[in-house]
This record gives sequence, C-alpha cells and structure tokens, in this order.
Amino acid sequence: MKNIGKKPVKIFKIRNRKGYAAICDGNLTEGRTPIQAFDRMLKAVKRISKKN
Repeated sequence: MKNIGKKPVKIFKIRNRKGYAAICDGNLTEGRTPIQAFDRMLKAVKRISKKN
C-alpha cells in the first residue's frame, strides 16, 4: 500500500480484466500496470484538491 500525502492508496489486480486498479479518497483509477494506476491516481487526487 502506497500513500499520497497522508492518504493511503490501495492497488489491486482487477478480476476478469487485464490491469490494476487504485482506490484513494473516493477515487477509482485503472491502469495496465500498478505504476500506471498509481500515476493516474496522483492526477485524480490533484484534480480533486484543486476543486476544493
């Protein structure tokens, strides 16, 4: 499990699909690799924090 700031990010393999998913702070992202899913999560969290 990785963290973005103090928020934990859970990365896991998606069943019946190729790829991985990441969940953090109410956001869900997908990617072909765990690193790609985490990178997309960084962008999603950054986008949400700008709105608030």
